[in-house]
This record gives sequence, C-alpha cells and structure tokens, in this order.
Amino acid sequence: MRKINLASNHPIADIRKNIFFANNGNVVLCYKVNLPEIYSLSEKDFEDLHGIWFQAIKSLPVGTVIHKQDIYLKKSYTSKQLPSCTFLAKATSEYFKGRAYVEHQCHLFFILTKNKALNNPKYVNPFKKVPNSFPKGLDDNLNRFLGAINDSVSFINNSRKIQLTPLLSNEILRLTHVYFNGFNDGFDTDILLDKGQINIGENHFDILAVNSESCFGKNVLSSKTNESFTSDDFVFHQGFIDGLGLSLNENHIVNQILYLDDKQKWRKLLDNKIEELKKSSNFGSQNKVILGKIQHILDNINADDNSRVIRGQLNIIYWHKEPKKLEGITSQIKAEFKDLDIIPYYPRGQERLNYFLNSFCAFSSHFSNEDLYVTDLKHALCLLINNTNYKSDETGIIFNDRLYNIPVLKDVWDEQKKRIKARNFAIFAPTGEGKSFLANNVLRQYFESGVRLVIIDLGGSYTKFAKLYPEKYTVLRYESGQNLGINPFFISDKNDLTPERFEDLSVFLLELFGSDLDVTKAQSVSIKKILRYYYKQSAIGHSLSSFYYFIEEHKEILLKTLKIHPDYFNITNFLHIMSEYVGDGLYSFLFDVSEDQTYKIEDKRLIIFELDEVKDNKEILSVMLKLIKTAIQRTIWKNRAEKGIILFDEFAKQLKFDNVLESVEFYYQAIRKQNGTIGIILQSINQLPNNSTSASILENTQVIYSLNNEKGYDEIVKRLNLSSHDLNQLKSIKNNLTGTRKYTEMFIKIGKESNIFRLEVPPEVYAAYLTDGKENDAIMTLYKKTGSMEEAIKEFIK
Repeated sequence: MRKINLASNHPIADIRKNIFFANNGNVVLCYKVNLPEIYSLSEKDFEDLHGIWFQAIKSLPVGTVIHKQDIYLKKSYTSKQLPSCTFLAKATSEYFKGRAYVEHQCHLFFILTKNKALNNPKYVNPFKKVPNSFPKGLDDNLNRFLGAINDSVSFINNSRKIQLTPLLSNEILRLTHVYFNGFNDGFDTDILLDKGQINIGENHFDILAVNSESCFGKNVLSSKTNESFTSDDFVFHQGFIDGLGLSLNENHIVNQILYLDDKQKWRKLLDNKIEELKKSSNFGSQNKVILGKIQHILDNINADDNSRVIRGQLNIIYWHKEPKKLEGITSQIKAEFKDLDIIPYYPRGQERLNYFLNSFCAFSSHFSNEDLYVTDLKHALCLLINNTNYKSDETGIIFNDRLYNIPVLKDVWDEQKKRIKARNFAIFAPTGEGKSFLANNVLRQYFESGVRLVIIDLGGSYTKFAKLYPEKYTVLRYESGQNLGINPFFISDKNDLTPERFEDLSVFLLELFGSDLDVTKAQSVSIKKILRYYYKQSAIGHSLSSFYYFIEEHKEILLKTLKIHPDYFNITNFLHIMSEYVGDGLYSFLFDVSEDQTYKIEDKRLIIFELDEVKDNKEILSVMLKLIKTAIQRTIWKNRAEKGIILFDEFAKQLKFDNVLESVEFYYQAIRKQNGTIGIILQSINQLPNNSTSASILENTQVIYSLNNEKGYDEIVKRLNLSSHDLNQLKSIKNNLTGTRKYTEMFIKIGKESNIFRLEVPPEVYAAYLTDGKENDAIMTLYKKTGSMEEAIKEFIK
C-alpha cells in the first residue's frame, strides 16, 4: 500500500490573482465558467456554442494545454436562500429542506508548459519539483501567452452565451485541496493506493476514459436528440455528451483535456500511422477499422484550411463510499458511451492512478501519446458539456427546476432591467390547467416581499389566500344597483388639486364621455379649464353629479368665460351623454356617493375588486374599470417608490367589449410612469382581439407564463414571435398529478430567456391556493369555525 500526502507534496508554488505557478514548471490560468441552463438550448444554440469555442481556441499558441473540468457533486438542498417569515413561506422552506440534487461547477484552465513539444514518457511523477519553475517577473514568453489567453477569454465573454470569470486565489487553493482530499467533508486525509485501487478517506474512485481514435464510432456532433422530451411531432435537443453530465446523477468529474499541436507535424505522423496500418491491415479487422478512422481524420484536416490538429482525452472520474456501488455507476457510464457509439478505455492499477493525478489541472500536460487521441479541434469540441443547473437569481418568485424539483428563484420583476424593459406579465392556460393556482403562487410571493396588489377579479379566486393576512387586505365587491364607494371628484383640501389630479380627472371624463372617439388636444385642454373653474367656484360637495349640474347651470356663459371655442367642446353633447350617470339616469347609482371611500384602501396592501356580477354588462364594467383606475391613482400610485401590481383575472370575460380593452390599455400606458406591473390571465391568446390595441398590450408584456394546452401552441407562437425552440419547450410540457411529488410544468419566458419550470408546493400552500371543489369547501367550513385561515389550513392538513 502506498499513500500520497498533499501537505508534503503541494503542487502549487505561487499564486498571483487567477494565475498559479506549479512546482512542475507549468503556469495555469484559472477561470470559472458560467454556462446556459440545461434544457434552454436549441439545436442552433449548440452549433453556435461549438462555433464560439472553436473561434476562441483555434489560434492559441502551439503547445497550449486546455483543460475543461466539470465537477458534479450530490448535495442536499438547504433552503437557506428561501424566505421563511410567513406561514406559507415557512412551510415551503421546510418542505424542500434536505431534498437531493446534483450541483455542477465548471472550470476552464489554460496551461503554459515547460515542455512545448508535449512529448512525455508514459509515466511522469507530477509532484517532482522542477528547479526555477516559476519566474520572479513575467518573462516575454509568458506575457505573450497571457495576451493570447486574454484575447480568447474576451471573445468568449463577448458572445454573451458563456461567461468566464477569473478564479480567486482562495478558490484555486480550495479546488486543489478538495480534489486531492477526495471530496471528503469535515476532515483531511491522504490518497491511498492499494492493489491498483484509489481510496481517499471514505470515498473509492474509478475512471473511464476516451484516449484513442479507436474509441470513436462514426460521428460526433454538437448535439443529439433528447429522447425523454422528443415526440412524434418535434425534436428536443441536448448536448452530445449531456448524458454524462447532470443526468448521470452521481458524484463525478468530466475532464476534457486538449493539447494544441503543430498541424504539419501531426499531419506527417498521421501519414506514417496510415502507412504502418496499411502494411498490417491484412492481419486483423481491428487494424482495418482504425485505418479507416485515421484516414477520415486526415482527410478532414487536409480538406479544411481552418482545421487545427489536437491531441486530447476525455475522462470521467467517479466515486462512492461503497465500492460495490461503483460497478453500477461504471455500467451506467458505459451504457451512455455505447449510446454515443464510443468505446471507453478502463485504466487499471498504476494506469488508474496516473489518470487520476494527471486530471488535476497543473498535471494535465503529463499524458503520453498512448493516453491521447489525435483529431481535429472541431471534432474534439463536440465533447464539451455546454449547460449547467437551473440558475437562481438573488431574489424572485420560487419555481422548481425540471431535474430535481428543487426551488429556483426567478427575478420576474427585474429592478435593474437587465432582461426586460417592460415587466408586465401574461398567463395563458385552458380551463382546469391551474392558471389561478399559478397566479396565486406568483402574487402571494410578490405580496410577501412587500409589493402592493390590486386584483380585478371576475371569478373569486383570491379571497382564500387573502384571508391569511387579515389586517392587510380588503375586498370591494360589486353588487347590483350599488356603487363601489369611489368618488373621483372628492378632495380633502385644495392642495389635492395638482396638475396631475386635473390630468387624471380629464382623462376619466373624456373616457366616460366618448371612449370610442379620438380625443383631441383641444378637448383635453377644454375639459381641464372647465374642471379648474368648477373647483374655484364650488367649495364643497364635489362629485360627478355636482360637476354635471354646474355645467348645465353655466352652459350659456361657460365657453365664453373660459375662452373655449364651441368646436373644441360640445356642451349639449356632453350633457346628453353624461345624463345617464346622474339624477335618474340609468347608471346614476354608480356615482351616487358624496364622500369618497377610497381612504379605506389606502393602508391595505392587498385590494381585491370582485366584479363577478357585472361581467355581462358592457357599460357598467367599463365604468367600474375607470372608477377603479382613479382609486388606484389616488392611493396606490401616490407613492411612486412603492412597487405595485394590477392583475386582470378572467380577462377574456372583460374583453368581450371594445371599450373595456381600451380602458385596460390606459392602465398599460399609466403603469410606465409607476414602479409597477400589470398581469393578465387568459385561456387562450385568441381571446385577445387581433388589433392594434392588443398588439400594444402584448408588446408591453415581456414575462410570459404558459401552462399545458392540448389544443396546441401555434397562435401563441405566432403572436408572441416565439422561437422554434420555445415551441419545442411548450410541446415538451408534462404534468405529474399522481404519486408523492405532484407538480405541473410551465413555460416561462423572461425577455429572450426561456425554459420549462415546475410548480410543486407543500400541502399548506396547496390548501391556500384551492379555489373550488370539496377540499376548498372543507377548508372554508373550518375557517368559519376557527376564524383563522392559518388554523383552518393546519386542521385540514391533519
């Protein structure tokens, strides 16, 4: 038995920023790689990434070694990032704590070697110190190398698809320690070598490698079909070796090592190899196969002026606490290679140790020719893994990833506007697919993070979740023949009469007066002049009725007094139309209120307007939306620093009438001046009329949620300009509503970024979001008994 103690054989002699000088004479530049999310890439995206890597690497100096290392570690979810201040937040945090997942770290190393020819003997002692192995100052050769690498890194970062950031010195030391400590937690240990087995602390290690041209089958590609999501009518893509990445679901490292060689030298060597194989090809079919493969590689190199000859190796290091379990992991990896038409090499004894030690970045220049395949750079780059875990933002709404159902925070507000310019959102889903459930989930989390909510609801889907916050919500319900208690004309004192207030009132009146007419600047100025005159002349009792009778009383002299041309304001017409809303007019009850009641909602952070009874009356619904808007402007939008959301649920029922759509568009125009967002919920995008108003609404909606739709997604793709990969993602949606972990899947697009997310919630949250059925009735019965929604939910779950 032999052992290696890192303390007495440390490979690092010196570190300067992200550069370390190894004891063996190598200089290593270290970067962290930020890759796109898994499942977010299309076939073209994979081709583009392949092209970016090729352009960045092809011109680097002869003798450069590139080592990309993907580390996959099995972890337990800690819930540290999740809020846990409220009943539902605490339930969510506890529910996901301890859930198993695989964490991915990706690093890229550029290595300048003392041995430029990279012609190593079979075994090199990696820990042997080279005299004067690192310079006191940076020499010309090293400066040229650093310049070339900086150019390459800048090119990759400018692509915006991948980001390389320099590793810090403490990260380099930690990575070195963790590697040679065998990924053991809580203690330091040695590497033990016994009968060819590698044992570090509690972990037993094994290795499979692709180290020769004979390993490869017919083709390698930048991507392949993802069989899990592909169906008869669409193809979902994944990276060529993605099955060896996150999908493997074991502790392992994928190392890809590239030696950038001199093209002419290796062209000659390949020619010689071919001559030797031609002489011996009659002695065995294997020789014929290898001859064909090498001839193919040489033909590609000769045909392509851009080709770059490399030697390379792909290896997978994997480990487990139980040696017997390693056999199962070996079988999994072999099966994945077989699917790729690749035959891996299984190193044993001294060879296995050699592969393990040389897969540390400072030593990866030590492989001999026997350990490396020869090919073109384009071929080798197909073996890169180009995606990673789902990425959590610092803050946001909790969804779940598609791999392990662990929480992912997505910042759909985007304060800094990095991804979106308009944060308005839309939810599309047919009846029964869970759109109200999703809306409850998004709004509840916004609310708990301090955002003020106004919900204009025609279905009664939010009162149950609101009851969890008894002091903070109010429901204003329309009942036939009653008003909402909103008086747009009410002022508490003259200081309320700001230019903004006159602007809002004039808009309100002009919408009421003629929402189907184009309002001219002259009309707008006229109405503001009349409003100012009205408030000057009338000290108390301001209301629509009072304003109407004031105009009627002064109609003979009003225009002359205020110097308004009759063409700009038609008093007779105005009085005729407005007569419906005053006195004994048909809709006078809507404004039959003297003192404004909106002060009641000023201190509420969750305001629900339930207009279910009015959904079939065009006129009342339109007026209600205008009244609600004035209430919002006077209370919620008073403080522009405060975040606010307005949600239109059951939006299709509101859209049956043209003037309602125009009323809603005013909200979209007004929200731009506020720190707010508007959400709409539709069964289908076809429920939005195909006109300029709808186009304007969709243009200002840059966060899209779509749930499963069995009728297809053609219209949503066409009207939202979605990509072909967006469509593939939509078609791949699969819900799981049975078993222990129930979830729905949804497509979320934030600006240009899209992916499929899951929604899995704990029982407490599920109970809070239910809107109908026996379970909902049972909870409401318990609520009537206990007077507390939290207690009702707890009792229901028991």
